[in-house]
Parts: sequence; structure tokens; C-alpha cells
Amino acid sequence: MPVLTYLLVALTAYLLGSIPFGFLLVWLFRKEDIRSKGSGNIGATNVVRSGAKGLGALTFLLDACKGYLAVVVASHLAMWPTLTPVPRDSAVALAALCAILGHIYTVWLGFKGGKGVATAFGVFLALAPWAALIALGVFVIVFALSRYVSLASILASATFPISAILLPPPVNSFWIIAVILIVPAIVVAKHHQNIGRLLRGTEYRFGKTRTTAA
Repeated sequence: MPVLTYLLVALTAYLLGSIPFGFLLVWLFRKEDIRSKGSGNIGATNVVRSGAKGLGALTFLLDACKGYLAVVVASHLAMWPTLTPVPRDSAVALAALCAILGHIYTVWLGFKGGKGVATAFGVFLALAPWAALIALGVFVIVFALSRYVSLASILASATFPISAILLPPPVNSFWIIAVILIVPAIVVAKHHQNIGRLLRGTEYRFGKTRTTAA
């Protein structure tokens, strides 16, 4: 039954996305709970801000890898010999969404996770690599100029769907287009508090004395 294939795709992608690498790395190497540091977020930014730059970089890499892997695994499960075949585009789109939700609402930490930036980047790389690299370039430039990780993440996320739709090869699948629009929207929505602080001028800026949690 196709529904069983879709359920397996969704569960696999969610479980991959739910691995809380930031929490695990800080706990393993520093014997600390990253949720008690800074913003309480388990993502790479808060790991770096806690003083563990190397662990923060590794967190970003692993979070991106799990997003990428979720999409790749889904593309194989869609045509797995012992399962009912399903359209690859719909399976991949479902996996991309579930991986992000797994990171943001990880079952292992009471359904509280990160904001999904690194995992979204991994998903983007799997769906539209050139558009993902453009988004990464936007992130680097905005962060270099502003020192705001949140602003860089928001603008990079907003850039991705535009680039993915405009750049060749054309995206013709309804489901892929939907997830290309939905995933960045989720990432931006998760930054709603940061947006408020940016508008008030109280957002944390790297290299400056922290005045509020981000």
C-alpha cells in the first residue's frame, strides 16, 4: 500500500531530523546541557555562543547532513523493491518537511529543538544544490556585514525559494515547489522573536556584549 511507504518515509525523515546533535555534542564533550546556556536553543549558533566554536561548527555540519540524508533516503525508499512504489517527488517533499519538523520538535527533548536553519540547508542542498549555495552565500555576506545570525538566516531562507524556482533545471513538481516554499517559511516563522528584537534594536550581535537572549 502506498500509504505504508509514505509512513515509512515520514517516520525515517522525522527520526533523522530529530537527532539533537547540538545537545549531544555539548553533553558528551563538555558535560553541559546546552539548553541551560544562552537562548536555550540546541542549534549551532547557541553552541558557538556558549564558547564551543568547534562543537558549533560540527553541530551545523551534522544538522545539515541529517537534512540531506533524509531526502536522499526518501528518494530510495520511494522505489524500494519490497515497498509499494510512490512518486519520488512526493516522497522527497514529505521527507524534507518531516526532517525539519523532527529538528524543531525533537521527540528526544520533549518536542523542543532548534530553529531548523542548518537542517534546512541540508534539505536545500538535496533539493536544489545551486539555489542552496546561493542562499549560503547570502548568509555569509549578510552575517559578515551585520554580525546578526538571525538576519542572515532569515534573508538566506527567503532567497532560496526564489533561486530554486528561477534557476535551471526548472522545478515542475507541485510537491517540490510546495516544500521549497513551506520550509523557508517555517524557518522564518521560528525566528519571529528575533525579528521583534531586530526591529527594536535589541537583537544579539556577534562580537558585541550580549544584552538579551536570542
